[in-house]
Amino acid sequence: MAGVTKKPFNTDILLAAKGPGRSIIHHTARQVFYSQGRPADSVFYLQSGRAKLTVISKNGKEATVTLLAAGDFFGEESLAGGGTLRAVTATAVTACVVYKIAREQMLRVLHEEHAFCDSFLKFIVIRGMRTQADLIDQLFNSSERRLARTLLMMAEYGEPGKPEAKIPAVTQGTLAEIVGTTRSRVNFFMNRFRKLGYIDYNGGIRVRKLLLKVVLHDELPEENTARPKLLDPPPSRTRNAKRAKIV
Repeated sequence: MAGVTKKPFNTDILLAAKGPGRSIIHHTARQVFYSQGRPADSVFYLQSGRAKLTVISKNGKEATVTLLAAGDFFGEESLAGGGTLRAVTATAVTACVVYKIAREQMLRVLHEEHAFCDSFLKFIVIRGMRTQADLIDQLFNSSERRLARTLLMMAEYGEPGKPEAKIPAVTQGTLAEIVGTTRSRVNFFMNRFRKLGYIDYNGGIRVRKLLLKVVLHDELPEENTARPKLLDPPPSRTRNAKRAKIV
């Protein structure tokens, strides 16, 4: 008698089914999924929308760790075991639909379904690589280049050749929080990108392929990307005397 063939595991079915320890949640923009310092007891899967992970220092300064798009898991630190606390705050940037699965349920599926376990592990590795890239971007790039990269990520550009995408409604204030700069600077850069033909910006934002090209080839014009240059004041008798002492 022939053996029974096991049906292939369907990730989409797992991440849509309701049941014990599983639920589908709808969040509006700026609504918090979980907060930094709270107990970590579940994993989330973003079915639609945009979200972000942020961290707040003891003195109240906030920084964005990474952006989330549909198809991303977050809250995976809960798998480390009971008593683990959230290291970041997860917040919806736009209206979101998320699938929430309790830690015990997630661990059971990872143990029983090897195909899903492989897929989840691959995602975690890619997430780590992306977080490293975000950190490097924050440390070494100007706020204008960080904004360009953020727009490309929100438009889900992966490589040249993909169609131009329109970003869901997002405020300049939200972009400023993500990039780590002021709203006025974001407004200045957005107008500059529009004049250069990198984006269409009239209420909604449509990212043009040209922005991806200039970022990939490091060809973003340098004008106005950094702080304004300080003009050397005209020479004076007092100033010349101070310079002479230094020399």
